[in-house]
Parts: sequence; C-alpha cells; structure tokens
Amino acid sequence: MTKRSTHTLGLCAAAIATMLVAAAVVSSRADEAGPAVDIGDSDFGGVVTGPAGPEAGVWVIAETSDLATKFAKVVVTDERGRYVVPDLPKANYSLWVRGYGLIDSAKVQAVPGHPVDLTAVPAPTAAAAAEYYPGVYWYSLLKIPAASEFPGTGDRETALASLSKPSTPGSTPLKTRASPAMRSGRKVSVHSPRNSANSGIRPRHGRGASSPDKP
Repeated sequence: MTKRSTHTLGLCAAAIATMLVAAAVVSSRADEAGPAVDIGDSDFGGVVTGPAGPEAGVWVIAETSDLATKFAKVVVTDERGRYVVPDLPKANYSLWVRGYGLIDSAKVQAVPGHPVDLTAVPAPTAAAAAEYYPGVYWYSLLKIPAASEFPGTGDRETALASLSKPSTPGSTPLKTRASPAMRSGRKVSVHSPRNSANSGIRPRHGRGASSPDKP
C-alpha cells in the first residue's frame, strides 16, 4: 500500500469519526430537550425557562375572566420545565409563572390550542419571594408543642385544666388548606386588611364596640 493510499484512508477515518461524534451530540441534546409538548385544541403547553435553563417544579397559572365566573387552572412543570394545562373552556387566558424563589412573571395573553413558552423571573430579595409562598409553607415552619404541654395533660392536671383537655392530646385547630389567593392565582398580600397589625386598622370604641378593658 502506497503512502498516498494510507494518507487517504486516514483522512476518511477521521471524517467518519467526526461525523459520528457530531451525530452523538445532536442525539444527546435531543434527548435532553425531550419530545415536543403535545397539546390539543383546548390545551396550553410549552416550556418554562429561567436564567439557568429549564425550570422544574414551578407553577404555571392560566386564568380568565371571560366566563360566567372567574376561572383559573394551575399545573406544575416537569424536570425539563415542560407543562400542559389541559381541557380548558374556550376563552382568552392570561398565563404566568410562579414558584419558590421567584416573583410572578409577566402575564402572556393567549387562547388554548397554541404552544406558549414562558420565562421565570427570579425574586430580587428573599422578602419579595416570600410574598408568593402558599400557606402550607408557613405551616411547615411551625413547631407544634408536645402532647404533654397542652392543658389537661401531665401529672399536675387540675379540675379546670381537665375541662379544656382536647379530645386528642396534641391536636390543634391549624388548617393546611391552600389559601384563597393561591387557589385563584393571586399574590398573597402582606398588607391584608384582615391583619390589623399590618394594615394600621384599629378597632373604634363607641356604640356597638367593646371597651379594651372589658371582655
């Protein structure tokens, strides 16, 4: 075999190796991206991305006021940032992203049957992010006292304490239901009028109002 033949075979082998590597890279990227989101005429679907790439485990909210009552549906993205909001009534919708460590993204107007890719917006501060946390998050931070710390339990039980003894020691009236704000897709306001300490509202005294010195 001549030198020229050997050189030609070497170039061919190098070209084939380059093509195989390129095909492997393309295939790998396709696997990472996954198949396109398949949606029907009554669905929304797409991918949510952030500064670091696809956003997994964030909420996508679809909301409309075009129907007889205000309507909203919430779904969660998968590990590749993909989502599908299925089976929606025909209407014009606003779609946006919400999640831990994020603030609400800009709302995108669309109608079902069209793919909608969304962009997650990181919160500028931890305080800004906390305004969107659901009630169950704050519930998870509570440290509930041991059963022995409740009235009517322990060795020093009194007659008065026994009257207030809970039917199940350690039980509490705490609720873990999703807040109305989370169910409707609204931000939880830290200045809610229901919280007089935050809103500056104080009870007035006079007719029909109790004095602070009386029960």
